[in-house]
Amino acid sequence: MRTLAFAALFAAAAIACVYAFSPDVALASHFVRLTAPIMACVMLPASTMKTDLVAGTALRPVPRAVTSMGVRADVNDPKKMLAELHSAFEAFKAENDKALKAKVDDVVMTEKIGRIDAAVDGFQKIIDDLNAKIAAQAAGGGVIGDIPPDPEYLAAFKAHMRKGTVEAALTKGTDADGGYLAPVEWDRSITGKLKQVSPIRANARVISITAAGFKKLFTDRSIASGWVGETAARPETAGPGFGQLDFTPGEIYANPAISQQLLDDAAIDLEQWLADEVDTEFARQEGIAFLSGNGVNKPFGILTYVAGAANAAKHPWGAIPVVNSGAAALLTADGFIDLFYSLPSEYRANAKLYTARGSQAAMRKLKDGQNNYLWQPSYAAGQPATLGGETIVDIPDMPAVAAGAIAALYGDMGSSFLVVDRVGIRVLRDPYTNKPYVHFYTTKRVGGGLFNPEPMRALKVAANS
Repeated sequence: MRTLAFAALFAAAAIACVYAFSPDVALASHFVRLTAPIMACVMLPASTMKTDLVAGTALRPVPRAVTSMGVRADVNDPKKMLAELHSAFEAFKAENDKALKAKVDDVVMTEKIGRIDAAVDGFQKIIDDLNAKIAAQAAGGGVIGDIPPDPEYLAAFKAHMRKGTVEAALTKGTDADGGYLAPVEWDRSITGKLKQVSPIRANARVISITAAGFKKLFTDRSIASGWVGETAARPETAGPGFGQLDFTPGEIYANPAISQQLLDDAAIDLEQWLADEVDTEFARQEGIAFLSGNGVNKPFGILTYVAGAANAAKHPWGAIPVVNSGAAALLTADGFIDLFYSLPSEYRANAKLYTARGSQAAMRKLKDGQNNYLWQPSYAAGQPATLGGETIVDIPDMPAVAAGAIAALYGDMGSSFLVVDRVGIRVLRDPYTNKPYVHFYTTKRVGGGLFNPEPMRALKVAANS
């Protein structure tokens, strides 16, 4: 390496001398072409000069998807991101297959697979976010928080640029003394910390009510019948049974405050921004409750209706059936196949796989009997990743892969879970209670619960008995 560095320095100096003293441009260009390989070797990144500890050979160029530099493609360009995602997934499959063939616990290889897997997950997350933006734009969404620049300031700046007159003793600290000459551009939107919002509402059945609650009657269709002769007696047969479920809305509230002067002077529509923040927080709280809520001033979560959970006996038709993964603490390909085929065919058309993003790391290593990977990335903008051909929906609060955990739900959420909205979000603007602050007391009433257990199945991380 030291010899190579000296050679590079010599080549750089020689190039400078040739260009400075040689009148022959062609000769100078020819010399540069001869010395270019030396310079290229020195300028190679360190990652390409490392050796593979397993194979003992020089590493091939690493795909851009798995470098420590992170995402290099434009995250707003679906085509580029899809290309990066598929490149990373191909690298993941190659390294994972190599590890399976080696049949040894190689720390270096395991770490490499982990890095590539994290890159695949990152690219798929970006694609999922792009899909959400595409859906929002299709629904008529727009940019929030942008406002035009100050007209007076902009006019003064343009006037100076056109006339070119400058007064003495100018400073940029004061607009009148020269501040117009150095305009400051600033972001007139507010960037917030990520809040993970569950998509259960988007996939569930949603109804709106104007009363205090909602009741639903169910029948078990257990009517009996039988064959009889022409003159045989016809005794009474059993009739169907009935059951009732109450979906009582709980109440979510927020009561943020902003000073009156800030509301008057801010260059941003703070009331609209605050309304958006409250809406996002309500959606986050709803998502948690729809998944695991205990019913105390909130909905009953769908996981509480799984066989063996707290509300397993609550629904007249029973609990959500459980399918074991096939291993005590792992996910298996056979477990997912059993899960998919345990659902009645009547509900397969709208069925999706609901799981946490962290669980997909384990799913990416699963193969079928023909050695094909079950997990497949998005192939076009607007399309999600799949497992065994089934659409994957990311549920942030789903349990992680662990012994005894419900790691995934599979089925038709629209036929399984009911969201009940009490019409309207109430906002009380209160400038009197806590002067000089204006409070925005916001409330929303929403309930939810299991509508039908038949279109849903739960995957439990457990060995088959």
